[in-house]
Amino acid sequence: MSAHEGGVGPVAYLVSSYPSLSHAFIENEVESLRAQGVEVHTFTVRPAPAETQLSPRSRAEAATTTTLLGSPPRDWARAGLRTVRTGLPGLVRTAAAAARSGPATARSRTWQAFYLAEALLLFDTLRERGIRHVHVHFANNGADVARLVVALGLAVEGPDSGWRWTMTMHGPTEFEAVEAFDLPAKVRSAHAVACISDFCRGQLMRHSPPQEWDKLHLVRMAVDVEKFADAGAERLQRDGAGLRVLFVGRLVPEKGPSVLVAAVDVLRRRRPDVPLDVRIVGRGPLHDDLARQIADQGLQDHVTLVGPVANEDLPALYAWSDVFCLPSFAEGVPVVLMEAMATGAPVVTTPIAGIPELVQDGISGRLVPPGRADLLADALVALADAGAAGRGRMGAAGREHVRSEFSPQLNAHRLLEVLSR
Repeated sequence: MSAHEGGVGPVAYLVSSYPSLSHAFIENEVESLRAQGVEVHTFTVRPAPAETQLSPRSRAEAATTTTLLGSPPRDWARAGLRTVRTGLPGLVRTAAAAARSGPATARSRTWQAFYLAEALLLFDTLRERGIRHVHVHFANNGADVARLVVALGLAVEGPDSGWRWTMTMHGPTEFEAVEAFDLPAKVRSAHAVACISDFCRGQLMRHSPPQEWDKLHLVRMAVDVEKFADAGAERLQRDGAGLRVLFVGRLVPEKGPSVLVAAVDVLRRRRPDVPLDVRIVGRGPLHDDLARQIADQGLQDHVTLVGPVANEDLPALYAWSDVFCLPSFAEGVPVVLMEAMATGAPVVTTPIAGIPELVQDGISGRLVPPGRADLLADALVALADAGAAGRGRMGAAGREHVRSEFSPQLNAHRLLEVLSR
């Protein structure tokens, strides 16, 4: 479906911080939409962090992304003056709406004032570029700004002016603080919501009245399998050389890296005959705690804290691994699981949120209860005993599932339908 056929005009993608190492999936989505003929302009609320791990593509994307908080004072002044001159009554109504938005706390209402200022600047920029549609990922400050931009546009230019905003919901953060994120009100305000899993859609249904449910649509995140080489043959060649386990993610409690280290300790004591090499890739506040845990349990010969790596270096790490492990406590649908599965790696993870829609227990990997280091160790032992051939069958099933259900083409089609509503 072309952009014209789907009724999709130019779209502003607004992200809290873009591009960033953890938001590469948004870049992929933007690239896919542009390939479908959609004119996408990218905006970020805060300046993108100077991450040396950003790929050349990400750095090029940053160079063309408009930063709201990094704009010079003259742009803020011009935006405010133009809006006052052309739509003061609409601005007053939007300011009143901002003052009523979010939790009824002084802190929340103060932040709404800042969001209104950012919305003024974005509104002025979008009018100049002829854009009337804003899309956001997550129900965070980007969504606050987007709904104020559209409220301002409708108040100033009228209900037939075409202003609208749409949102992609991930979770789990917003589902754990529904009122703080003003989630029900954002669903009511948005013209359509893309949900990355049926679980995510169900959570929004839980917090929304039935008359809002028809705006909630399943749009899975996507991974282009063809960009990840199938490493099955390489894994077969090293059969019997031990078990290589890879973790990729932020080193935060909800990702469960401490559980993985505990499971390695259990596995080492239960099956000292299994050579084990575990690499934990990522950065975060748990780094020092993990280093102490590894030292205290004497696992320095088995577990390595690699640190952060560039996105373009991840495929080689996936190919290095025999098993990918992500023992999370809280997730949406992790892209790293999809990427690992795209290389033909079996995965061990937890049956939370949307993960069972991606990983089929016993077919493409193993699902173990969160926090159970003993059962995680059992799953890793079972995969070690399955040999490269057994793991390869699981990996092949996972790669095919990602290809059929999480392809960029399929989900670009779904997203175009949402954006055109």
